Amino acid sequence: MSPSAFSKLNISPAQLKSLEALGYKAMTPVQEQSIPLILKGRDLVVRAKTGSGKTATFGIGLLNKINPRFFGAQALVLCPTRELADQVGAEIRRLASQMPNIKVVMLCGGKPFGAQRDSLQHGAHVVVGTPGRIHDHLTKGTLQIDQVSTLVLDEADRMLDMGFADTMQAIIAEVPKNRQTLLFSATYPDNIQKISRSIQANPAMVQVDDDVAHEEGVIEQLFFEIKKHERYPTLLALFEHYRPKNAAVFCNTKKQCAEVADFLNEHDIEAKALHGDMDQRERDQVLLQFANGSCPVLVATDVAARGLDIKSLAMVVNYELPRDPEIYVHRIGRTGRAGETGLAFSLVTESETPRLRQIEQYQDQPCACDVLASLDRDPNYELKGEWVTIQFDSGRKQKMRPGDILGALTGDAGLPGSAIGKITIADYSSYVAVSRDVLRQAMNYVSQGKIKGRNVRARRLR
Repeated sequence: MSPSAFSKLNISPAQLKSLEALGYKAMTPVQEQSIPLILKGRDLVVRAKTGSGKTATFGIGLLNKINPRFFGAQALVLCPTRELADQVGAEIRRLASQMPNIKVVMLCGGKPFGAQRDSLQHGAHVVVGTPGRIHDHLTKGTLQIDQVSTLVLDEADRMLDMGFADTMQAIIAEVPKNRQTLLFSATYPDNIQKISRSIQANPAMVQVDDDVAHEEGVIEQLFFEIKKHERYPTLLALFEHYRPKNAAVFCNTKKQCAEVADFLNEHDIEAKALHGDMDQRERDQVLLQFANGSCPVLVATDVAARGLDIKSLAMVVNYELPRDPEIYVHRIGRTGRAGETGLAFSLVTESETPRLRQIEQYQDQPCACDVLASLDRDPNYELKGEWVTIQFDSGRKQKMRPGDILGALTGDAGLPGSAIGKITIADYSSYVAVSRDVLRQAMNYVSQGKIKGRNVRARRLR
C-alpha cells in the first residue's frame, strides 16, 4: 500500500501549510494508521519506536483541537527526559508555525523554575515536559490543567522504568476525565497494559511492524561469542576492523558506561559517557557534542539515550545484551536509516546465551555469530571528532542568534563557511561546532573579538 498524502486528512489549511513548509508529503505507517483515529477523538495505544514519525502523529492531532483564543493549557505531553521533551516541543512548534497565536511551553527539570512560571502566566496552549517538573508546577499552583482535552504519554514505558508511575498518576488525576488520552510506547509490557486500562476509555491499538530491516535502510546484525575477559579487546577490534565514522555503545549500568568510555579514550577513540548520575547540564552538553559531530562515540544506558535522534549512526554495539529482546530491537533500530546500511554488533558471553535465544525467537530468525579472531586489528587506529565545540556565555535570553555567530566567524574571524558546523542556541549559552583544523583561529578571534558588538566569553567544550 502506498503512503497517503497529508492532504487527505481532515485538518485545517493552516496545518496543511505547516506540513508543506516542513517538507512532509506522505505519511509514515504509524501516521497513516493513527492520525485518522486521533482526529475522530479515539483514545489510542501506539506501539512504535523512535524514528517512526510518532511526534508528528500526536502533534497534528492535538493541534487540530486547539482553540487559539483561549490561553489555557489544552494539550499536555509527558516525556521521560528533558532531551525528548525539547525535541517534542520543537517539533510541535514547527507543526504550528503557520497557525496564528499558538503558544507551546516546555517544562523540564534543569531549567530555572521562575522563568517557566513567568512564561505560564502569559498563557500556554500546549504544555510539554517531564513528570517531575510538571508535578512541581501543579503543586505550586503555577500550572492549571483542568481544561486539557488531549493528554499524551510519550515513551510511557521509559517513564515507568524511570520510576515516574506515582508522579504520572498524580498528574493524570488533575486532568479532566472526558479528555482524549494517547499513549505511545516502544514496548508493551504488562505495566503499560495496566496503566492503559486505568486511564483510557476503549483505546484503539496501533502496532507498527518492528522488523529491523526497515524501508529506510538495512541493519546487519552480528553476535560475537566471547569469554568474559574478551569484552574490551572485542569492542576495540570492532572499531579497528569496521572503522565507523561514529557509533553508540549501549551498556546496562552507569558504572559500565563510565568504564567503557574511559577505556575507549585510552585507546585514542574519542568517547563520552551518558548516564543518569550526570547532572542535566552535563547530559545536554554530551548529547550536543555527539549530535554535532564533536564526539564520535556515545557510551550510554538505555534510559539516558532515550529520545536520541542521530540521523546517520554508522554502528551500534551492545557491550552487554539487554534482558528484554524489545530493547535490543530498539537499540539497533537507531542505525541503518536514510537508505544506509547500519552495523549492529553484540558481545555475548556463555551466561548470556538465553538472552540470545530470546532475541532469535522475537525476531523469528537465527542470530549470526562470529568470534574475536575474525576481526582485523590495527594498532595505529584512532577515531576523533571531525568537529570541536565552542561554548559562548550568551544565549537566547541575550538575543543571540545563529546568524550572529556565523557572521562573526565567517566575516570578522575569516573562517570559511565550510568550517562552521551546527550552531545551537540555548537560553543562556550558545554552541558552535567548528572544524578541528580551524579551532585555534576561531579561539584566537573569540578571545579578542566581539559578537553583536559586545565581548562574549568562550571556551572549548571537552
